[in-house]
Order: sequence, then structure tokens, then C-alpha cells
Amino acid sequence: METPTEEQLAVVEKQLGRTPRGVLEIAYTTPDGQPAVVTTAPKLDDGTPFPTLYYLTDPRLTAEASRLEVAQVMKWMEARLGTDAELKADYEAAHRHYLDKRNSIEDLGTDFSGGGMPDRVKCLHVLIAYALAEGPDRVRLGTEAVALAAEHGDLRGTAIPADWPMLDALGITLEEAGEGLA
Repeated sequence: METPTEEQLAVVEKQLGRTPRGVLEIAYTTPDGQPAVVTTAPKLDDGTPFPTLYYLTDPRLTAEASRLEVAQVMKWMEARLGTDAELKADYEAAHRHYLDKRNSIEDLGTDFSGGGMPDRVKCLHVLIAYALAEGPDRVRLGTEAVALAAEHGDLRGTAIPADWPMLDALGITLEEAGEGLA
């Protein structure tokens, strides 16, 4: 793990509007050079548990995650978990990987990971951060959320890698994913 520089931490502080806590590394840097996802310590300096391993900091991406949440994308994703065994297995594997990764830093003694995993979809910020930090092959629903975000504005090639899988390659459409996305 590479410790973030003072310059990177200053950018993250500006992005968050507060001093970042528990930052261990920059897990993802955007194509235009901005830190966008940080890996955080499982416990803050004061001992408070902080189970969110990957924290989304780039305001462009946090705004897009919020927009997708308002559009009910989580409801659509969660409904699919109940009908698609392969998607459910992927989500469960992503949950286990998340726990293993966090526990390799410090074990919190809990099976809570983030974003509702492994049964629900509660937070697209977590799923987007996880997918960007780990790449498009780790958590299918996170990969889809990033692809949906890339469809809005000029995020592809700036905040999101230009080669991130497109919606059509993932077999999904804006129309099915959420209210008012198309």
C-alpha cells in the first residue's frame, strides 16, 4: 500500500470539504489526474469502526452516484438479485472479497461490508468506489453503476476510464435501469 502524498490529501480534503480521516491510500485516480477513491482504515484514529473500505471522493462521481440513486437504480439492481442466480453469486463473491481485503488491514469482527452487500443494494457510492478501485471484473453491479454514470455528462475519459465497459456490452439500457435516465 502506498501512502498518499500531502498534495493528494489536500485535494481529497477540498473534494470532501473536510479533513479526510483514516486514509491509507488513493485506490483510484481519474484519467484527468484527480484522486477519486480512497482506501480507508477499518478503524479511525479514535478507534471508531469505519467499515467502508473504499470511499468515493470525487464530486463529479459522488453527484452522479446520487443522481442514479434518485433514479431508483438501486431498486432495479436489487430486484435482479432475486431473479438472477449468476448476479447474486457475483455479488456474494464481491462481498466476501471486500471483507477479506478489509480484514487483511484490520478485522472488525463483523460480516458487514458495504452498500448492502450481499443481499441488498443500499449505496451506489460504495459500489462505484469499489468497482473503480478494483476494476470492472470484481463487482458486476458496481461495474454497471459506473457504466451508467459514464453515460451522463463528460465523465468517460475524465472521471471514468475511457475503456470502461459500455452499457451495451453489459447488456443493459438506460431505460430499464432507472426512472428518467434515458
